[in-house]
Amino acid sequence: MKRTDNYLIQARQAKDWFLTYDQQKLVEKLHLEADEQFLYTALLRRPYRIRRTTGDLERLEGGSWVDANSYEEVMTLLDLVCDSREDRFLSGRWKNMSAFGLMFHQNLLEHERDPWAEKFQNDLAGFRRACLALGGTPLPNGDAAYAIELFDGLPIALQLWLGDEDFPANLRFLWDENAKMYIRYETMYFARALLLRRLAEEMDGKEH
Repeated sequence: MKRTDNYLIQARQAKDWFLTYDQQKLVEKLHLEADEQFLYTALLRRPYRIRRTTGDLERLEGGSWVDANSYEEVMTLLDLVCDSREDRFLSGRWKNMSAFGLMFHQNLLEHERDPWAEKFQNDLAGFRRACLALGGTPLPNGDAAYAIELFDGLPIALQLWLGDEDFPANLRFLWDENAKMYIRYETMYFARALLLRRLAEEMDGKEH
């Protein structure tokens, strides 16, 4: 319960932080569509809107706007909207996600046994279809690797390395070298979790 409460508190703080911004400047910075009630944007190829008065999120599914206030969605999208730099640009060069942070974060990214890597290996065709469904572009490195746009042109790359009797399957995440112009390092973890969830939904045939 305490962990859940902390998630709710952090999500509320992110929304309160959004409310301190000059929303017209956010519209101009990101070239957003807007009306009196909402700012409109997109995340992982899904349309989203942010309620101006509360910071609450909705996403468009099947022609209807539905609640989109999961922890990962709130923390990822509001960070990208609020704190991406005006002078942001992509370098075109990939960098391992662990290299953006401190050395001890390596253990959070690469485990001896990765259930996600195993899931994707066990349904490799489904993994490929899911990446393509999210607009993924195939990459040359890895047994199956794709670059998927997260937000405003910023891609995140997944490299799946298949396991065998000697080595477990491994999943690596890479970002453009200039990714921190768009997103904080800590927020990369939320974006990573959200992407994995979206891939699983596509593979399992779920709407959300």
